[in-house]
Amino acid sequence: MARILSLALLGLLLLLQLRLWVSNDGMREVWRLRAAVAGQRAENDGLEDRNAKLSAEVRDLKGGMEAIEERARNDLGMIRRDESFYQVVLPEEPLPKAER
Repeated sequence: MARILSLALLGLLLLLQLRLWVSNDGMREVWRLRAAVAGQRAENDGLEDRNAKLSAEVRDLKGGMEAIEERARNDLGMIRRDESFYQVVLPEEPLPKAER
């Protein structure tokens, strides 16, 4: 009797282990979710870095004229009244070498 009960319990244990390792909602799902969590953490880290940079830029723009002046120069091409603007245009193709 004890032998039959032991075999039945061993069979049940094997069946549960098989379901744990092979079924779609078993360990495969755990591994998939772990990979998804790792990917989301990496994305969140990148977004946190971007948010920190944007926050620093907002503080700079609110705090002083230097950041505003830099933004106006770079993005809008503005200059001050006492400055001269020179634009250097490089040729699209290199100039041909003089023949010897």
